[in-house]
Amino acid sequence: MFSGCSVSSLAAKFTFFPPDPPTYSVKKDDSGRLVASGVPRDHSMDVLLLDTKHGTKLVAFYLKNPCARLTVLYSHGNAADLGQLYDLFVQLKVNLRVNLMGYDYSGYGASTGKPSEYNTYADIEAVYQCLQTEYGVGQEDLILYGQSVGSGPTLHLAAHLPRLRGVVLHSAILSGLRVVCHVKFSFCFDIYKNIDKIKKVKCPVFVIHGTEDDVVNWLHGHGLWKLAEEPYDPLWIKGGGHCNLELYPDYIRHLCKFIREMENLTTATRLKKIRQTLKLPAKAAATTSTTTFTTNCCCQIRCRKPNCWSCPRRGCLMVRCSKGYAYLCNWCCGDWH
Repeated sequence: MFSGCSVSSLAAKFTFFPPDPPTYSVKKDDSGRLVASGVPRDHSMDVLLLDTKHGTKLVAFYLKNPCARLTVLYSHGNAADLGQLYDLFVQLKVNLRVNLMGYDYSGYGASTGKPSEYNTYADIEAVYQCLQTEYGVGQEDLILYGQSVGSGPTLHLAAHLPRLRGVVLHSAILSGLRVVCHVKFSFCFDIYKNIDKIKKVKCPVFVIHGTEDDVVNWLHGHGLWKLAEEPYDPLWIKGGGHCNLELYPDYIRHLCKFIREMENLTTATRLKKIRQTLKLPAKAAATTSTTTFTTNCCCQIRCRKPNCWSCPRRGCLMVRCSKGYAYLCNWCCGDWH
């Protein structure tokens, strides 16, 4: 019998296929700036070398667009590296009018280490931290994009960012095990359990999937879309496979539409959508005299208007604690009694 760890390791071997040899390398030029060989010299692109909490060094490309209002963090599929994706990144940067950060997982391209599920989680966390500290990108101005296996680290990070602007899932997976067999339950040795993490994402989720995908069945994308808390209108590309969706005109057209709508999505709009979903009035009226606030301690505070024991006036504040009651009068001395 296989143990959970051995099955997980075996699944990882069938999940990651980094190009060998890598399609690019990194070095410093005469000015000491890090550059990538194997891709065109681009003065609007920063080549970065980032440290992860697991001790590996990641290579990342940050492509700047002076017209950008949002930044896309792109997590690629399992059989590509940054050298192969550079042309796509340039097209997305220009057509979507965004800044774009792409990175190679541990063991991919010129990144050190070995690819694994948990290494990809550490990888995307390091890239997000770089966006925050080096480029001042907050989660409110960030869209996470995950293609195929890249949906795993994408949803891992999205589940921890409650103010994220949006998520794009491109040919995404429900979980690693569900790609190879149909199961109704999540097992401990499964990898990339997106089926569970999608429910924790609090922003719009745009799902793109080809109807003829013979690697990751269309049902994966449909399942993630159905499970999303805030699903955006999906794009099911008729006849699309697993690695060719970018060739269809609908791909860039619908992606542009999603980005434009996310640019116009303000906090007020988000709150309005939440109220509509919960069927709440636009402005809540103060119809009751008691409000409960739950704190991190053992107490619950209730604001009421009871009669004070030592004061004939109404409008006192009662504090209710698990250890007893205390009253503070707003009208008399203001002492506890």
